[in-house]
Amino acid sequence: MGRHSLPDSHAAEGRRDHPGPRRRRRRRTVAIATLLVLTVATGTAVAAKTGLLSFSRSCEESAVRLSVVASPDIAPAVRSIAEQAPEEELRTDGRCLVVEVLARDSHKVAESLAAGDEEPDFQVWLPDSELWLERAKGLGEGVPVSPSDSVASSPVALAMVPSASQKLGWPEKAYSWAELVAALGSDRVRLGAADPARSATGLLALAGIGASSARQGGDSDTRVARTAKVLAERMSDGDAQVLETLARSTSGAEEGNPKRNQAVLISEQAAFAHNAEATGGGKLDLFYPQDGTPLLDYPYTLVNEAGLSVAESRAALRFMTLLGDRDARAAFAEHGFRAGDGSAKDSLVAAAGGRKPQPYATPATEPPSAKELQETLGMWTVTVQSARLTTVVDASGSMATPVPGRGQSRMDVTKESLIRALGQFTPNDEIGLWEFATTLDGDKDYRRLMPTKRLGDPVKGGGTHREELTAAFAGLQPVPGGATGLYDTTLASYKEARSTYRKGKFNALVILTDGSNQDERTISRSGLIAELKALRDPERPVPVIAIAVGPDADRDEVAEIARVTGGDGYEVSDPAEIQAVILQAIMAAGQNGLATQE
Repeated sequence: MGRHSLPDSHAAEGRRDHPGPRRRRRRRTVAIATLLVLTVATGTAVAAKTGLLSFSRSCEESAVRLSVVASPDIAPAVRSIAEQAPEEELRTDGRCLVVEVLARDSHKVAESLAAGDEEPDFQVWLPDSELWLERAKGLGEGVPVSPSDSVASSPVALAMVPSASQKLGWPEKAYSWAELVAALGSDRVRLGAADPARSATGLLALAGIGASSARQGGDSDTRVARTAKVLAERMSDGDAQVLETLARSTSGAEEGNPKRNQAVLISEQAAFAHNAEATGGGKLDLFYPQDGTPLLDYPYTLVNEAGLSVAESRAALRFMTLLGDRDARAAFAEHGFRAGDGSAKDSLVAAAGGRKPQPYATPATEPPSAKELQETLGMWTVTVQSARLTTVVDASGSMATPVPGRGQSRMDVTKESLIRALGQFTPNDEIGLWEFATTLDGDKDYRRLMPTKRLGDPVKGGGTHREELTAAFAGLQPVPGGATGLYDTTLASYKEARSTYRKGKFNALVILTDGSNQDERTISRSGLIAELKALRDPERPVPVIAIAVGPDADRDEVAEIARVTGGDGYEVSDPAEIQAVILQAIMAAGQNGLATQE
């Protein structure tokens, strides 16, 4: 099992199996290797949830049960491997292993693990990409995951209906990612993809396009943003839905239907499965970018390893070993998956729609880093998704404190930074404004100055909401003697932002404060956190972006409050940094999948 994390004596041998870019995967946690110490090296009998293998009563009574959650595309293959495992060859200590294989979308599993709200009902996770492991880690407070190496892989490619692929010279003509997207635009081929916030295929493809465009030089950011807008116009919720957008037949009426796509960004395995059921002209042709393509890599991952029993740990390792043997590799290939190192037989590629001289054997590109993926998803968020932000600004007396070296107060610099940030948003973005200080409005510590609505909306007396909001920012003033009424303000503004949630937009609450809560008659911090936790709805996310301004602010306090909502806390020593931090926070929320909920 050279492709899995093993003790040093085995790992050295295993590393020789991995060419260049794939070596990076050795950075994964080797915690699974410790299971070898616990495991008796013979085996156990395996069955799947759908059609358990028939065991004797004594075997059933002593069985170890292992629950595996897998990405929907690979779940059937994993289940078939479990079902076909011969009982007599997989026994250890007289006990059987009963494997339950459940199909769940990787982005949903990652969000659940990151939240850490419930104890997971499974011990092993097989997401379609390692990028979900970063998402699952979240802010480090969720359920821990311990990944090993890939059990299979599938490159991301561009599939086309034959009439469209012929226009681009398939299979003889080869393109880079950037050239391929440009060619689609010039020939007006309708292109579809899955939402990059929910699909590893969509995000990896977009990252590949961005890297390829950067290598071309020039204004690559503009080109990639233009591509993102094109994809957003024909975006599907997930990978399965993308294939449903293709023309259903080769008739002129169907292929000419403007609602039907002629090209889609999908995995090779998805094309393989589609072509297996398609007939005649319904089969897809695949373009493989000549500058390499990212891989879906299906990392075998333990969930909450420290909480597993010895029997569950043994079972998890034994099943990992089973998924790497010769019979399992053949089963994965029968379902259209490549080996974990990206290698594949020509027959598999041909069945998926690839053909020489398309560069389908080109080594996979180095996987994008977590930072690169965050930037890509942040760009997608800012470029494609309209924002709905309620901005809540501290107006306590301490905001009159001079900023060293500037000759301006904290409030003056904060206002200027907010006005500059406003210029980054489009007429479709919705932004509102609250201010807060103790007893600002009777017994309330807060006051709504401007409603959260479209910047382009006209207002009474002429002009737009953007102009009116700019004037409101400019008019903010510290309240003499006012203290920081942070807790009540956060709860009230969060309730309103949640109740006025807009589907299809990035909803968030931006709170700026230069101090800790100073209202003794307010809700407690623990009470506020409990309220926010109860109000949070993963289907309608409203992350709090809390910015601590100046040396007197408590970043730990605002971070603790914000993280309950899926947001985070930030610290700026100079209020002039607020503009950059707001955009950074939006990008971070995009990485965490909070920006594109429908």
